[in-house]
Amino acid sequence: MTRVKEFIDKRMTMIKLIFVFSVLIFVIRQLAKIIREVNGEQFKTVLASQSRGALLIMLVAGFISILPMLVYDYSIVQFLPTKFSPGYIVKSGWVVNTFTNLLGFGGLLGASLRAHFYGKGATRKQILYAISKVALFLISGLSLLCLVSLIMIFGFGIGTEFAHYWIWLLGGAVYFPGVMIFTQVTNSQFFSDLSTKQELVMTAGSFLEWGSALGFFILIGYLMNLPVDLRLVVPIFVVANVAGVVSMIPGGLGSFDIFVIIGLGFIGVARSDALVWILLYRLFYYLLPFIVGTGLFIHDTGSKLNTFLDDLPRLLFQRIAQVFLTGFMYFSGIMMLLFATVPNVVVVNKLYVKLLPYSIFFVSHMMNIIVAFLLIGLASGIWTRTKKAYAPTVFVLIISIFNTWFNEAFTWRMVLLFVIILITLRLSKAVLYRDRMANSWGVFLFNGSIFIITFAIYTLIGIAANRNLHLHFDKAYLFPSAGAWLVGFVGLLIALAVLVGMNAYLTAGHPEWLTQRFDADRVKAVIDKFGGNEDSHLAFLRDKQIYFYSKDGEDQVFFMFKKIADKLLIMGEPVGNRAQFADAIDDFVKEADKSDLKLVFYEIDEELTMSLHETGFDFIKTGEDGLVDLDQFTLSGKRHRGERALMHKFDREGYQFEILQPPFSDELLATLRKISDEWLDNKAEKGFSLGFFDEYYLQQAPIAVMKDHAGKIVAFANLMPDGNKVVTSIDLMRSSADAPSGIMDGILINLYEISHDKGYKYFDLGMSPFSNVGTSRFSFTQERIVHLIYQYGYKLYSFEGLRSYKDKYVDKWESKYIAYYRRSGLVYAVLQIILVVNQPRNKKPAGLSKALWYIMDANQPK
Repeated sequence: MTRVKEFIDKRMTMIKLIFVFSVLIFVIRQLAKIIREVNGEQFKTVLASQSRGALLIMLVAGFISILPMLVYDYSIVQFLPTKFSPGYIVKSGWVVNTFTNLLGFGGLLGASLRAHFYGKGATRKQILYAISKVALFLISGLSLLCLVSLIMIFGFGIGTEFAHYWIWLLGGAVYFPGVMIFTQVTNSQFFSDLSTKQELVMTAGSFLEWGSALGFFILIGYLMNLPVDLRLVVPIFVVANVAGVVSMIPGGLGSFDIFVIIGLGFIGVARSDALVWILLYRLFYYLLPFIVGTGLFIHDTGSKLNTFLDDLPRLLFQRIAQVFLTGFMYFSGIMMLLFATVPNVVVVNKLYVKLLPYSIFFVSHMMNIIVAFLLIGLASGIWTRTKKAYAPTVFVLIISIFNTWFNEAFTWRMVLLFVIILITLRLSKAVLYRDRMANSWGVFLFNGSIFIITFAIYTLIGIAANRNLHLHFDKAYLFPSAGAWLVGFVGLLIALAVLVGMNAYLTAGHPEWLTQRFDADRVKAVIDKFGGNEDSHLAFLRDKQIYFYSKDGEDQVFFMFKKIADKLLIMGEPVGNRAQFADAIDDFVKEADKSDLKLVFYEIDEELTMSLHETGFDFIKTGEDGLVDLDQFTLSGKRHRGERALMHKFDREGYQFEILQPPFSDELLATLRKISDEWLDNKAEKGFSLGFFDEYYLQQAPIAVMKDHAGKIVAFANLMPDGNKVVTSIDLMRSSADAPSGIMDGILINLYEISHDKGYKYFDLGMSPFSNVGTSRFSFTQERIVHLIYQYGYKLYSFEGLRSYKDKYVDKWESKYIAYYRRSGLVYAVLQIILVVNQPRNKKPAGLSKALWYIMDANQPK
């Protein structure tokens, strides 16, 4: 026996879970069975015969009638050591009482459920004693009603038609005094803590329970306007319930119904009306409260399962609700647009007619168009999980639901749909955490295309329906009248303003870090303390924004980035304390996500790429970075014989190499600007990953120059130290019109030698964009698409083919990658990178570039 007890104790959690899920499965099966039984033509006829006001009263009264049962649960917890909150008792009590109301099992189900809900911190004996004490008084209220019925029949002559049921009523009437006498005279320890006050409280609760059920049953007969003396219903109802209790059938199903139908027949109620009466009683007193109880039970069970599975089920349900709500809003918006655009076409379309009951509508033609685009705009906010979208969505949906309800034919399918919408709306609130929405290209193009297509079709229909034009044909196939078309056209213009306004509302506001000014001291402090990298010097161009990650009040890492649409394009790798890179990236991702922004890393190495891949990023090779091994570089040998001859030529002609240290004079900068302008030849400079002529930028590092025999500067290049004495590079390479051919080689070769002498290991010649990407027939589809962009993109964006030039010096090609958020579109990301990298400085692009740039630049922080 001890082993059995130990076996049960060890597996008690599993046993409880099995019990809970067994009850849940049983409940779902019974619910489906009941719904099948009442979902017939007769039930539809019943509902159709009742006014909405009467049904609403029945709904409210039915739920109120359940409340007295909660007295049992408040009484049970008085006998237990654990204290439960009132809210928990109400929720648990509702589940237990609505289940036992409908499913019964002679009290077994109620006892088991109460043990499940209130068993925490109590022994099995304590639970059993508490439930048993309350169970004694469950039908004491019915016993008192039996006494009332006897008095009505034999004392006042009310309901004498039912005098032959006296044995049933007498048997029920003696129960209550019998229980009271038994508990008072028995000296058993079982009743030692059961006071007279508690007995009276439970008896009063039971009387209220049965009395409220009786009152609700009589109320239904009153609302049905049946010509019957409702006082006579009291003994009928009481006798029927006594029969139901004796039968032990859940809810008295069958026995109660037979007695009621027969009894109502005695007082002149037709059998069909009696059946309607019972159906309404079953629906509003049993079924609907039971459905609510089932929802609460599932919620309670789901909470326990959710805790066990580390919150994953809750997140899954909330995400499903958000996706469903977004889909419904887009669906309803499109359905409303179709109805407003081509009403005479869609109403004869069988598919449209079938889908119609699952949408919402306004009677006003103009309101249909405006609300349609309002729903579409808000759907974007819900899809992107923006908090600001919730309140307007609640307002629009509730107004739309009420409008649809009162202007369309009432159906239970419509009610169910609206209930689901409101539930999913409430569930969706938990996943709306972002402070604002960013304009992604995908959402922008999708929403924009809906408006453009609608506007184009609507305009063409207006032209086609105009009798004065040659394109006219019978307008009855398209639109009912020219006046209605004109109203809709005005509505479209208003809808455009609404859509733009809603977008401005959802995208308004930027985090402080996205608008802060460039702070050179903070950038230099990070580089000086932790070192930089081959791209860190680009921060001083000031064409990018800086995000700092700090720990204990000290800057550890910074990122250089530029915002485009919903992306933050990060130039190169993070700069600073490498030990903090993982935490810094995680922090940046979280902060960006609050504003619906996604990080895209450009030109990063393989190590960082693999690290990002483990945290939710996909990647693609973006090209190769050429490094010159300074320890191996020499002009000796066949490989550099051409460069060796070139250097001899420069020596003979008196050209001199020199490295100038900042700060630089205004005269020198003016000379360099003149050289730069000659080299550019009116072409626009680019930025982001490349330097441009900026005096502040050039003042931050040494500049290498080549002078002719007269000491005149003919070419220059600014140095880009990495701050770690490992890799050095140059950025701007500019030569004047007077410079001889190969002058840049002269600068590079001198820099190789000097950098080697200073202890640098590599000289970075920069990246060859999209080089060797997607060239194999076995490459991924996305890589081959990127290769096509590279192959043909130079016609639009001027890709520079520098790999062949760099090959003569490069000893090592290192792969560089783009890492982008896994749910972002790669093609969008690559196009956005091309726009940013190839954006001309101080010059707006034209043509296709101009259109894309407008989308990109919209709502940028200023």
